[in-house]
Amino acid sequence: MKLERILPFAKKLLEKAITSGAVVVDATLGNGHDTVFLADLVGENGRVYGFDVQEEAILTSTERLKEHGLADRVTTFHAGHEQLYKLIPDKDHGKVTAAIFNLGYLPGSDKAIVTKPETTISAIQQLLEIMVSEGIIILVIYHGHTEGAVERDALLAYCQEIDQKKAHVIKYQFINQQNNPPFIIAIEKR
Repeated sequence: MKLERILPFAKKLLEKAITSGAVVVDATLGNGHDTVFLADLVGENGRVYGFDVQEEAILTSTERLKEHGLADRVTTFHAGHEQLYKLIPDKDHGKVTAAIFNLGYLPGSDKAIVTKPETTISAIQQLLEIMVSEGIIILVIYHGHTEGAVERDALLAYCQEIDQKKAHVIKYQFINQQNNPPFIIAIEKR
C-alpha cells in the first residue's frame, strides 16, 4: 500500500518535527509505545514530558521505557494533559517541537475513563503557547465509541476555527473504511 496508514503517517510527521535534543510531549501515555518512539527521537539530550490520568498507564509506560533504556529522557506526570503548561518547567516553554495525543480510552483498561474535548482543547491551546514555530501537534482520534464521537465533533469544530495566521491544520483520514477507523488532525504552529 502506497498510502500511509494512520499511525505510520503520524510517526512520519513527528520524525520531521523532532531532532536530537528536542523537547516534546506525549499527552496521553497509554501503553508507552509513542513515549518510547519519542524518547528515541529526542536522543540523550532531549526531553519527553508524558501525561496520563491513569496510574496503570504511568507504570506500563515507565516499565517499557526502562526495557528500552530510555527512562532517563522522560518525565511522567500522573495528571491530565490540560495541566501541561503548569507542569512543564518554564525553562522548556518556547522549546516544545512536537506533541502527540491518542484520544479515547486506554486499550485493555476501563473504557469509562476517556479523554474529554474540553481538556484536550485546553491542552492544544497551551501547547500552541509554548511551542516553537513549526512545532506540530498530532491528534489521533479514535471515535468508534459514544464519548469518542463527542470528542471528535468538538475537536473538528475547534480546529476548523484556529486562525490560519497562527497554525496550519490538516485532517488525514481514510474515508471508505468501515467501523469508524481512527484519523489524524495535525496542527503546525506558524
